[in-house]
Amino acid sequence: MSTRPPKYCLHKPSGQARVRIDGKDIYLGEFNSQKSQERYNEIIARFLTGKLNVDSEALTLSRIAIMYIAFARGYYLKDGKQTGEVYCIQMALKPLLKSFGRERISHFGPRKLKQVREEMICLDWARNTINQAVMRITRMLRWATENEYVDALTYQACKSVTGLRRGRCKARETEPVQPVPQANIDAVELFVSRQIWAMIQLQLCTGMRPGEVCMVRDCDIDKTGDVWEYRPQTHKTAHHGRDRLIFIGPRGQKILAPYFANLDESGYLFRPTAAEDNRQTLRRVSRKSRMTPSQETRRRKQSPVRTPGDRYQRTSYTRAITRACKLAKAPEWSPNQLRHNAATELRKKFGLEGTRTVLGHSNADMTQVYAEIDHDAARQIMRSAG
Repeated sequence: MSTRPPKYCLHKPSGQARVRIDGKDIYLGEFNSQKSQERYNEIIARFLTGKLNVDSEALTLSRIAIMYIAFARGYYLKDGKQTGEVYCIQMALKPLLKSFGRERISHFGPRKLKQVREEMICLDWARNTINQAVMRITRMLRWATENEYVDALTYQACKSVTGLRRGRCKARETEPVQPVPQANIDAVELFVSRQIWAMIQLQLCTGMRPGEVCMVRDCDIDKTGDVWEYRPQTHKTAHHGRDRLIFIGPRGQKILAPYFANLDESGYLFRPTAAEDNRQTLRRVSRKSRMTPSQETRRRKQSPVRTPGDRYQRTSYTRAITRACKLAKAPEWSPNQLRHNAATELRKKFGLEGTRTVLGHSNADMTQVYAEIDHDAARQIMRSAG
């Protein structure tokens, strides 16, 4: 390493002062400011005494963000697939990097984090979304701290920033999720496949989440008792070590019964392939004109670009309902609202505690204390309700 002090320079694109050491730029702040001059003198003093860690000093928020996202892609996995958390992290970091991407990570603090939060408000993000985004940013700083990319003081200082409070900030509020009016549910019946309609009805009587109803398999249902027990192969809180047990009473059993016949090797009860076959059969039966010679000789493509999957995904389930709402000219609603319908009805009949046990709303400690009591209560409820 040369002992000749590197020069204090201007980085024109950002207007910041910088010093280049061993081919790496260290940004110092606003060019010609007293703070940047003091920072330059500090860097040079450490450089001349051999105490300067260039890698640590040159780390910017942009560089940390790149490394953190690479980590997140390997960490946030479920059943071998990347979860939506990675996309949420990328969205949360965009306003941060736009304003402070070239900022050295050790220069970042609570005041700048609040500036990022104000930028999110200007982007018309909802208050809850902003609070979650700030939590993801501080989570990145925690990761940088535990990997010794930044001093712990930076993370601790940013962690002290309190979340936005309802009615005490300019961020907009979101409306709470409401149950779907029964008239809006009935309106889509003629515009969805019988599989989608069965999934809707099953959610209404069991309170399943959309993802859980999409992955119902014969092998996951214990039919030995009068109340069936369904354990999804995966669920929302599986990474917390919690068990998910869904009880299916007589109404739900009647809905599922027709789908146990003619299962394919995947074992999923609600299959888009079966829905597509039913649709094509109905089209042929309803056809009024004769088939043209070109249609008679048409052959299916060997490798079509899009084919029906072996089960519905939460997104495809939602799209099917949204499309049906448009065709029925009814207000749009999502399958997640059906869980609220089920909760509302159960609470009217069986109270808050009984509803909690059926929907699986309990923390880990309470589950350990009286898990069996919860299961017994849920079985009693679903004998008459489900």
